[in-house]
Amino acid sequence: MAEAERIIGTPDTPDTPETPGAAEVGPEQSDSGATVDQAADEAAAPRGRRRIAVLFTVAALAYALDLISKLIVVAKLEHHEPIEIIGDWLKFEAIRNAGAAFGFGEAFTIIFTVIAAAVIVVIARLARKLYSLPWAIALGLLLGGALGNLTDRIFRAPGVLEGAVVDFIAPKHFAVFNLADSAIVCGGILIVLLSFRGLDPDGTVHKD
Repeated sequence: MAEAERIIGTPDTPDTPETPGAAEVGPEQSDSGATVDQAADEAAAPRGRRRIAVLFTVAALAYALDLISKLIVVAKLEHHEPIEIIGDWLKFEAIRNAGAAFGFGEAFTIIFTVIAAAVIVVIARLARKLYSLPWAIALGLLLGGALGNLTDRIFRAPGVLEGAVVDFIAPKHFAVFNLADSAIVCGGILIVLLSFRGLDPDGTVHKD
């Protein structure tokens, strides 16, 4: 009997530690989730900066090509006979255009100037959430083209915000245009294609 009481009174098995509850596990999981999110943000940041760099590089290139071509056209081609590039099918001919791209809407020069400025602001704001390389190229083309024609609107005759854009690419049976117009159209076409594919500027893909 004494032996039995000794065994019952002093069990061999020590008290089992309390199993951690949900309150203890929760913070660890929360900390883990926060760490994962922070790591994802840190990994995405350089990629976003690279896309922004691509956007502004494309824009700068498109703008520079447009500006240089217009300077050459004004200096060498304006008030001279058109230069035939491919017979009658393609010529270089200096034209001052007070309207929109391809010569449309000459009575709304100031409106087109304001629209071009608004496009530039929207693209600059959108760049903060840009993680898609194709979108960076498309927006860069739009930005460079808009800046090219906006420069003409501001600095060329007849006055500020009413300046006539320099056009010089003259295909047969088509409106005369410039490199800025070409960049805008190419950027717009690329955006339409990306939208059809469901690719958003932030890099996500959705399906309707």
